Amino acid sequence: MFPFLALLDSEPVDEELLLAVSRVAPVIARSGSTPESTIRYFLVEDSTSTDVNEIITLLDNSADKAIVPLSLAKSLLGTVPPHRLLLLLDVANVSAVSDSVRNAVSGVLLKTSSSSGLGFDVDLVHSVSRFFVGAAVHILAPDLPTPSIIRKLAAVGASVVIPFSQLTLGSTSQTMISIADAFLAPIVSDRSDGLFPTVVSSDPQGKRSLGLVYSSCESVAESIRTGKGVYHSRKHGLWRKGETSGATQDVVRIRVDCDTDALEFSVVQHGAGFCHLNRASCFGDLDGLAALERTLALRLVDAPQGSYTRQLFNDEELLKAKITEEADELCRAKTKEEVAFEAADLIYFTLARCVAAGVSIRDIERSLDKKAMKISRRPGNAKPQWLPKAEPPKAELPKAEAPRASSTPSSKPPFDRNGPIQMQTVDISAVSLEDRAKLLKRPVLRSDEMIAKVKPIVDDVRARGDSALRELTAKFDKAQLDTPLLLPPFYPLAPEAQHLDPAVRDAIDAAYSNVYKFHAAQIDGAPLVVETMPGVTCTRFARPIARVGLYVPGGTAVLPSTALMLGVPAQVAGCEKIVMATPPRADGSISPEVLYVAHKVGAHAILRAGGAQAVAALAYGTETVPKVDKIFGPGNQWVTAAKMLVQNDTDALVSIDMPAGPSEVLVIADDTCNPAFVAADLLSQAEHGIDSQVVLVASSLSETMLAEVEKEVDKQAHALGRVDIVRESVAKSLIVKTQGTDIAMEFSNDYAPEHLILHLRDAPAWVDHVKNAGSVFVGPYSPESCGDYASGTNHTLPTNGYARQFSGVNTQSFQKHITSQEVTMEGLQTLGPIVVTLADCEGLQAHANAVRIRLGM
Repeated sequence: MFPFLALLDSEPVDEELLLAVSRVAPVIARSGSTPESTIRYFLVEDSTSTDVNEIITLLDNSADKAIVPLSLAKSLLGTVPPHRLLLLLDVANVSAVSDSVRNAVSGVLLKTSSSSGLGFDVDLVHSVSRFFVGAAVHILAPDLPTPSIIRKLAAVGASVVIPFSQLTLGSTSQTMISIADAFLAPIVSDRSDGLFPTVVSSDPQGKRSLGLVYSSCESVAESIRTGKGVYHSRKHGLWRKGETSGATQDVVRIRVDCDTDALEFSVVQHGAGFCHLNRASCFGDLDGLAALERTLALRLVDAPQGSYTRQLFNDEELLKAKITEEADELCRAKTKEEVAFEAADLIYFTLARCVAAGVSIRDIERSLDKKAMKISRRPGNAKPQWLPKAEPPKAELPKAEAPRASSTPSSKPPFDRNGPIQMQTVDISAVSLEDRAKLLKRPVLRSDEMIAKVKPIVDDVRARGDSALRELTAKFDKAQLDTPLLLPPFYPLAPEAQHLDPAVRDAIDAAYSNVYKFHAAQIDGAPLVVETMPGVTCTRFARPIARVGLYVPGGTAVLPSTALMLGVPAQVAGCEKIVMATPPRADGSISPEVLYVAHKVGAHAILRAGGAQAVAALAYGTETVPKVDKIFGPGNQWVTAAKMLVQNDTDALVSIDMPAGPSEVLVIADDTCNPAFVAADLLSQAEHGIDSQVVLVASSLSETMLAEVEKEVDKQAHALGRVDIVRESVAKSLIVKTQGTDIAMEFSNDYAPEHLILHLRDAPAWVDHVKNAGSVFVGPYSPESCGDYASGTNHTLPTNGYARQFSGVNTQSFQKHITSQEVTMEGLQTLGPIVVTLADCEGLQAHANAVRIRLGM
């Protein structure tokens, strides 16, 4: 985190000020301004005059990050890596940011205005930082920030953006702040003399450490102003490096360490070197590539005539031949040792070519950095002369027939951010079997990539237990915990209990009652007893899963409904230990609503952690967190990936409820439907996120009625606070036109939706036709939201087509079934010979003998 960022807000640019700022902070320029080597961030404020390609071009031209408004950020999802994007937000728009957008950026620049009266509101910034967990938060306000404000913001993980018009190389005043004061504001020395330990590293030579010195506020200010290495001598005060020896330094960058108590100076070292012993480094001479570069540079100057090195420098054709020869030998090398040997030879001759051309290793690194930062990529094909000649094709394959324009939703016009909010339409009768299959597909979930990302987190918690949990919670949830686990009583003795709205408590009580009644009726109580033949009795009986973990998403959202949907069936099933995991708030507390539900369902502990780290703690256990046998609950892609990872680890011995994906709804409507009701049901799922899946299957619906539905979708969507999310999810959603309800139901069963809503004539009669769905909502007065909260059914349901083979969470999800059999002597006389015959058939003599010995066979 930088102490501050600087915004170019005036022309012409003061070059001396620009160079000084660039040594300590990223410089932000507005898009369209003249590119400078010192510019690292570009700010795009008008989404209507800038398109995606312009952003990519800016990033391809070596900008570190682009700062873009919400509308543009959504267009860049999946195209630009998160670490290259910052989100530009006004205070009023924070709630409009979806999880997918939040996960697609590395931070946010929050703008406040004079009219808002917020300025540098630390509490506001703190709440935003809790929403953007693990991301950088910057704030731009019209007021002049003071060092005190910069320190307070740094304490909550945020930094200020200071316009150049407010920065000065001189002293801080009422209208200007010194660059040095802004940079040093959050830095705190842990030494009694107030000095800062300072690591000096060589910028051109692989960032090699040159030595350790000390800096004072005065010396840092002098380095920022002059661009020269200036440090603090405990004997003589200011120490201008090289002033007498000639071994001066040009300061490239000054950075703060993660604990904000030490500095690093990246410098270009001149003269004999940094060390007073006339060596490059106090830690010994150069080695590796840096040493080779120096040797070749010296030989370029003084290699004797006729020497091999001089021939390489003087004869371009010889050097070209050696590089080509060594490249070929490297390509032919087989063993590890051969590859290393040939690569070293190639690097030697390549570096000789670079030194002869005046190119340094740092120049190569800069070029590599630029390539690594490219968003758009070339195909990467080799030039024809380096490719083996291709065999002529044996036969020409027939060209695939292009699909008809009306067969797929891709024939709809491109997404219009300013147009009406409407769905894509396709007529099922005009679709080929291949294109019909495409209509059933959801977005590809890159579970393998996410599992690779969460594995280090899971492994860390598994290895270090509570220590890792505390560190990860501090990192991701910004909460400092003394212990991750809360034990009863959760309510009403907890201090948070007094903040629970009585109306919310009454609503939770009513929902709890309904959910409990429905799930209590599902309990598998009496054993199943069947006499399969005389004297042979088989039994199946249920037992609760002993230890269960319930993941309740948290952070900015309060989800007592999820706590109910998981806690009630666990309570009804009689699980011996119920551990509820939920991310804590920044002060380490849990929302009173979730605490209240935990109290009602009899939870035995609350794990104050979220994400992959919570899943790992539940799966393996820690010093305080009990290991569980099965993990339930929804979550983001990190949680889902962690659940999938631990489920497949035999050391964890844990199962999960089901795979998870984006929320989805499929509505079947005929001419008896109320268009406003249908639109409302579609939007209730579309607001979850831009990946939400929303499908309307129009059963013989007239064009007039269909137009009414679309009109209501647009009208109701514009009235929603999450309209930006809805605009994108609806644009990717479908209206499937069918002739008749039978065909509509057939499509629904193939799609296997999480939620199925029936707006049909005699809707109850069509429930018998449902083969695949997570939960069904029958008739015009059964909105999906009732099932989400309080009707009694469970809202933790299979998505992504998994309703074909998975049930939603229910009481039996928290039970396991055990079978038993009792065979009498008479029964064994009849059953035994059958068993012996089959065991002998399989060659398992001991199996057969267990029967023979009893029957005397």
